[in-house]
Amino acid sequence: MELATTLRQLAKALIYPTCLGWWLACLTAAYGQGQLRLEEVRPDGIAFEHHDGSCGRYYILEPMSAGLVVFDFDGDGDQDIYFLNGGQLCEAGQSTMPDKPAGRRNALYRNDGNWRFTDVTDDANVGDTHHGLGVTAGDFNNDGAPDLYLNNYGPNVLYLNQGDGTFADITLHANVTNGHRVGAGTCFLDADRDGDLDLYVANYCQLSLDDYPISMKQGIRMSPSPTEFAAEADSLFRNNGDGTFTDISQSSGLSAHAGRGMGAVCADYDRDGDTDILVANDTDANFLFQNDGYGKFDEVGLLTGFGYDGGGATQGSMGVTCGDYNNDGYLDFHVTSFQAEHATLYESFRGEYFSDVSLQSGAAQGTKQPVTWGNGLVDFDHDGDRDLFVAAGHVFDNVHLIDQNMHYESANLLFENIGHGRFRNVSTTAGSGLLPKYSTRGAAFDDLDADGDVDVVLLNSRAAPTFLENQSTAGREWIQLELHGRITNRDAVGTRVEVRCPGLIQVAEVHSGHGYQGHFGSTLHFGLGDHQRVDIEVQWLDGSTTLLSQVAAGQSMVIVQPQQTTP
Repeated sequence: MELATTLRQLAKALIYPTCLGWWLACLTAAYGQGQLRLEEVRPDGIAFEHHDGSCGRYYILEPMSAGLVVFDFDGDGDQDIYFLNGGQLCEAGQSTMPDKPAGRRNALYRNDGNWRFTDVTDDANVGDTHHGLGVTAGDFNNDGAPDLYLNNYGPNVLYLNQGDGTFADITLHANVTNGHRVGAGTCFLDADRDGDLDLYVANYCQLSLDDYPISMKQGIRMSPSPTEFAAEADSLFRNNGDGTFTDISQSSGLSAHAGRGMGAVCADYDRDGDTDILVANDTDANFLFQNDGYGKFDEVGLLTGFGYDGGGATQGSMGVTCGDYNNDGYLDFHVTSFQAEHATLYESFRGEYFSDVSLQSGAAQGTKQPVTWGNGLVDFDHDGDRDLFVAAGHVFDNVHLIDQNMHYESANLLFENIGHGRFRNVSTTAGSGLLPKYSTRGAAFDDLDADGDVDVVLLNSRAAPTFLENQSTAGREWIQLELHGRITNRDAVGTRVEVRCPGLIQVAEVHSGHGYQGHFGSTLHFGLGDHQRVDIEVQWLDGSTTLLSQVAAGQSMVIVQPQQTTP
């Protein structure tokens, strides 16, 4: 164990990408015993069970449900959970699977601490019964309370957080119903940097259940391929600042591009100070909408290398998330995918273009056989670099009938970042949380038990959720940062943070919506190894900065943007 630790530290100290450092990282992977441990825990009060609306017709909508949100809806400092559920896709009496209830409502659980939760769905008025697909959270009206936006099949829903534990459905008033479309990922972002949050809504495909194709494979009925349905352009709504939005999909340039959107994340990939939009498209080239700084976008997925994998192919992309996995100051992006396609890690080269490093980094190991969905780049062990979690589970519940090696339920995957641009798959040795097999969709990562490390909650299709308690940190230091904007948007979405200590510089951004059609991580989390103090630079979206020196580790702190900031 001591030899592995020494090799690991030496490998990380070497300058990337020297050959010696690469070999040291490989030796660490071969002989080192990792410290990542995620143990399954069963919280009190969680009674949610997901239903995907299955009714024997194999609608393509069924397996795409659903995402989840982890956020502090009541402002008490604990991370609460909002689960989406599938809706009723068949009319009463038409179901050929009566043992599968046609629909259930969404559910909001208040975190009471120490792994205890209370179902407050009724009190909060957020029990939507439509077929849930994508969801995000963000304080669109800058009143200090995070709101919810649901991207459904059918009418979407904007829930206004009223600050008293309740929400109001203001969808019609706000003009964000988005028509009767097939939902997908959704994000709040300040596209034009005017200090309030606009709304991006991904659309999956054009679909009518009245004229639905029957798909057979080896005599077995299954859901049709996405390619049997026409692609759909996504939507962008500008915040008018008065509780309403204006559809600017056409004037912003987004409506000129149709794709089968799934996950989405809004992030400053090129470090030019504005927020871009990256979309994982199912069977289409992924979108990278580059922001001109004023809310107009050019699609540059092909030019930057994000549109296709390293072999020049499109994938059945599912979820997308980002993080600086190699600590070079630029955000890298991870995209999950369909069976027989490895999940893809796109490494940023100075924000100019991306390179598919999935194979050489080790991040692809074990991802080609299952379908992969939710994902997160998270420093589970507080060693100063981001590990990778990938949720798995097949689309087809009967896939075993055509391939005995495939199953609807799969074990999820965990990759330890061993430094020097390398990961190793530790899924089978990282604790009881990685052993159960479900068909997992959404995955969210946050400090659920307020002990200073990042835990995991997973939405499993047709099953109860899974909770994983992080037991990986082994006394290493950390810091958590909650940002409040005053000139920029109150949630500080789009704000970039650098945390510096000797030999280690880490960056992160505040995002609203990422992974597989969900939201997590409004509080930024940094592992610090043995470092006791850090310097922090906050680069607010309006271009101002806040500098903090020699901040003590081991704390969760709130940073409020000054009214008069440093340009």
